Amino acid sequence: MVKVLVAGGAGYIGSHVVKALLQNGHRVTVYDNLSSGQRINLFPEAAFVEGDILDFATLDKAMAGQDAVVHLAAKKAVGESMEKPELYAENNITGSLNIMKAMLKNGVENMVFSSSAAVYGMPEYLPIDEKHPLNPINFYGYTKYDIEKYMEWYSRLKSFRYMALRYFNAVGYDAEGSIRGREIGSQNLLPIIMDTAAGRREKFSVFGTDYDTRDGTCIRDYIHVTDLARAHVLAIDYLLRGGRSASLNLGTGKGTTVKEIVAAAEKVTGRKLNVEYAGRRAGDPAVLTASSAEAEKLLGWQPEYTDIEEIIRTMWQLEQ
Repeated sequence: MVKVLVAGGAGYIGSHVVKALLQNGHRVTVYDNLSSGQRINLFPEAAFVEGDILDFATLDKAMAGQDAVVHLAAKKAVGESMEKPELYAENNITGSLNIMKAMLKNGVENMVFSSSAAVYGMPEYLPIDEKHPLNPINFYGYTKYDIEKYMEWYSRLKSFRYMALRYFNAVGYDAEGSIRGREIGSQNLLPIIMDTAAGRREKFSVFGTDYDTRDGTCIRDYIHVTDLARAHVLAIDYLLRGGRSASLNLGTGKGTTVKEIVAAAEKVTGRKLNVEYAGRRAGDPAVLTASSAEAEKLLGWQPEYTDIEEIIRTMWQLEQ
């Protein structure tokens, strides 16, 4: 039985990863400070250690006896990262180095890291593959880039192997309804739309209607969180079989415009949404789509949720 420590396992993506690991017979320990993770997302079959990745003593103790680590413990608000880079440097970078230090001390050699498409910055070509230049344009993206580089060096110098999974736009919820904790304070489009449809927000803004896209709004690659979770399980299995370290994109390869998302959400919820159209935001590329061919090749992974209405239905069920 494989023992896996999931840092950030009470969070939105983390709880879905924990469920997938448990379903595949792994023994899971969730390590979370509950700053954005929630107790409601904890599974009784998984052990839980309440701790911060900056607290090395607690982390070191939790790491003993593990076979692998999934690291999802990060601050991720792009705007906040530009205003408080010191907070993001400490949590995301120093915290990650603490995790890796605890791994080396305890002889744990395998890490799956929650990275991001933000490492690429503005796209030079589409779809983005792993050969695309890395040029983050916000500090959050830089922290992910920096950690990937640390892992690359550790893998050269130590008994350490990693899989960095570069998510595109994570959306959706567990279709079986076993994860009920709503993501706290999300600045992403679909959670904001759900808040509006449910009456927790009066309206929301769409930034930019004059992009060179099919309806003038930005196009993004929306990947269901259950598909992301499955990729983490495959990545752990791959590393434990002796697979090489790598960084992989996780997306559908299919782009959806903001207006298409709004229309689909109105159809699924049966509610007219109060949308305010505003000017472009600085740094928003018109189109971001992924090539995940490498993930298919190395892990045998393909997304199963590709219909945007089906994805939105898994989110709306949380409101029922």
